[in-house]
Amino acid sequence: MRRADRLFKITQLLSSDKVVTAKQLAASLEVSERTIYRDIQDLMLADVPILSEAGMGYQLMKGYRMPPLMFTSEELSALMLGARFIQASGDRGLGDAATAVIEKIGKVIPDRLQKELQKQELFALDFRITDEERMHMQQVRESIQRRNCILIQYEDQNQQPTERSIRPLGLFFWGQVWTAVAWCELRHDFRQFRIDRIRSLTISNRTFEHEEDKSITHYLNDYNCD
Repeated sequence: MRRADRLFKITQLLSSDKVVTAKQLAASLEVSERTIYRDIQDLMLADVPILSEAGMGYQLMKGYRMPPLMFTSEELSALMLGARFIQASGDRGLGDAATAVIEKIGKVIPDRLQKELQKQELFALDFRITDEERMHMQQVRESIQRRNCILIQYEDQNQQPTERSIRPLGLFFWGQVWTAVAWCELRHDFRQFRIDRIRSLTISNRTFEHEEDKSITHYLNDYNCD
């Protein structure tokens, strides 16, 4: 880790409500405690308001806030990979949002990190998602946010057509396909519907209220138990 990145990471670790010891910092950053003592001293000399309690540890002064959009090179790489994945595999709305995020980050990060925006070692390629699937994904996502029921014409695993009225709860990516997790009003149970098998989708004006036993949290709890 670059020393500049390590110093920034130290300030992040000290910004919690708990006092952090030099030993804990050293373990987290995989350096010696002597290095931590030296870094803490340099941060204090740079007017970072670090409070030191003898025998206890360190903590940032309450109310102090780090400048926004300060990233390490690793953090920026993670953000870029995530944005590229959304551009490649998400719906059009999220893809446009990911592009806007990249542009905003590029305008505010320091010059030394600009090259991270252009790195090509990390890829997220689009092999199979069609325009129709992207449109259906966006419709499902917007219905989740607004709690609109939706009516779908669907083709099951046996290529048999079926019509379902569902309460969309979440979108999941399984490495090859996206699925919508929903409460199926026909089956009175949770079901997963592959986005690539949706033949048509209509957003209903009918909305649904949150019900704990029909929620995404309940579904995930059952899924984890299984």
